[in-house]
Amino acid sequence: MKRLKEVMFFLLLVVPVFSYGQLSSSNKTIIVIDPGHGGSDSGALGVNGIQEKDVVLNIAKELVKLNKKLFSDTYEIYLTRYTDTLISLKDRGALAKKLRANIFISLHCNHSSNPNARGIEVYVANNGKHIRQSIFLGYQLQKGLREQIGYKSRGVKFANFQVLRETVDYCTTVLLELGFLSNWDETNYLKTLENVSFVARSIFNSL
Repeated sequence: MKRLKEVMFFLLLVVPVFSYGQLSSSNKTIIVIDPGHGGSDSGALGVNGIQEKDVVLNIAKELVKLNKKLFSDTYEIYLTRYTDTLISLKDRGALAKKLRANIFISLHCNHSSNPNARGIEVYVANNGKHIRQSIFLGYQLQKGLREQIGYKSRGVKFANFQVLRETVDYCTTVLLELGFLSNWDETNYLKTLENVSFVARSIFNSL
């Protein structure tokens, strides 16, 4: 039953692809934004009560809005989830492959037992066909968030996260940890939609 549910979620994501030309011959760069967690998996819980799954989905939706309203649909941007649903890690990566994505960005927030831990982290796969492009994008993203938002950068790091290793051979791929929800300053910053928009704009400007 669990596997059937995952397949149904995947089909709900893929069917609009054909309906709205997501596999079109457009020359635009195709970007898949992956808001982490969702559904029963809330991710990290902020000290102020906000949930990681909601924060990253808001940022992902804002990226879609910015692309349309301010940048005249410069890119083709699609999300692995548009609502509060849980999509398997395997299906998130499979969707990027199905769409022939050029860039895959997985959005997350951090958490630590140390309330003073702060800053952003960018992760790339340990190796793969597009590892160099991924590292370059990772540095661009951390630089933009540091300079435009004021985040402390904790660097670009290597990791064997499933969504990274299953997409790096097909496209440029990174995973962003956008601040610590265990830190009062950073979790309160991410609480407002205005600041969420600032974060999304910084990500967009770094692409």
